[in-house]
Amino acid sequence: MDILQLIQANLLTPIILFFLFGIIAARIKSDLKIPESISEFLPIYLLAAIGLHGGIEMRNTGFENMLIPMLVAIGLSLLFTLNHYQILRRLGKFNLFDSYALASTYGAVGAVHFSVGLSFLKNQGVSSEGYIAAILAVLEPLAFILAIFMTNMAVAKQIRQKKQSFSDDGSTDIDVGINQTKTKLSKVLHESITGKAIVILLGSIVIGYIIGEEGFQPIKIVFDDMFTGAIVIFMIEMGIIAGQRLDDIKKVGIFLTLFAIIMPLFNGIVGVLVSTALGLSVGGAVMFGLLMASASFIAAPAVLRHAIPEAKPSLYITSALGITFPFNIIVTLPILFTISTFVHSGDVTIDLFHFITEGF
Repeated sequence: MDILQLIQANLLTPIILFFLFGIIAARIKSDLKIPESISEFLPIYLLAAIGLHGGIEMRNTGFENMLIPMLVAIGLSLLFTLNHYQILRRLGKFNLFDSYALASTYGAVGAVHFSVGLSFLKNQGVSSEGYIAAILAVLEPLAFILAIFMTNMAVAKQIRQKKQSFSDDGSTDIDVGINQTKTKLSKVLHESITGKAIVILLGSIVIGYIIGEEGFQPIKIVFDDMFTGAIVIFMIEMGIIAGQRLDDIKKVGIFLTLFAIIMPLFNGIVGVLVSTALGLSVGGAVMFGLLMASASFIAAPAVLRHAIPEAKPSLYITSALGITFPFNIIVTLPILFTISTFVHSGDVTIDLFHFITEGF
């Protein structure tokens, strides 16, 4: 099956169809909406299910087997975040705050992307390394912390330069600014790590590790068999929200629209190639690549509106949810699956390893 056929088949899956249904409902101004209690419950359920499977897989495979993929994922996430900033700042001409906010949004990972990716692989009859859920939990706050730290350092530098232009007496205002920067970063670090998404994901991973396959059986019907159905309902809400933001896409401009499509796809392909070289399976490479391609539109607003209040939420929310998310689940996923299948066939994997390790 080629990429176009796979994309077409993906379009006809329940998850994508319900997502498109949500967009249509929003565009015709229907009063359809998911009850607030359910919309708050579903993300918790999905993260708990992902975490339980991840913990069980960690127990089966051992922590040492996931250490290198996790370290590589951390390195790529930080590298991509810095790369995003340079592109947005130098080529896109965005201001300092919007550049870092957008860079961290696209350097972070999306749990909703991850959930859809798991269902996509299930439809293809392919499994993945469950411990990638642990990588998801680790990567979630990293890009935000890096971007906020870099923003604070840049602001502190500007403060010093401005103060030095007026006096050479070592103004105490500079020290105050730096101290405030440190306080803000520590606060954001605490909020990122203790946020409900990270807490439920990490907690579920630990529980999954403790109970193992045998302990999971009594709750399998809830956290396995019902998983796809829960995503379908959640995708209706995501579609409604995305549909409501379609009018805002023109506000982000052509450059950011192209960035929101090209960069995630590029990052995802790099993720697939690198993870394949690390020995991950076809499904594992797809999920690893999807983590690299995803953008955060749930955690990002919660963190950035306090950490970088000068940045425009209309830019990083609209681009991540209104552009990147639909493109990723409809187009990027089939592309990553096709590439992963190709590089895992025959001697391609061996050639790829030599290209990555020696080609540079």
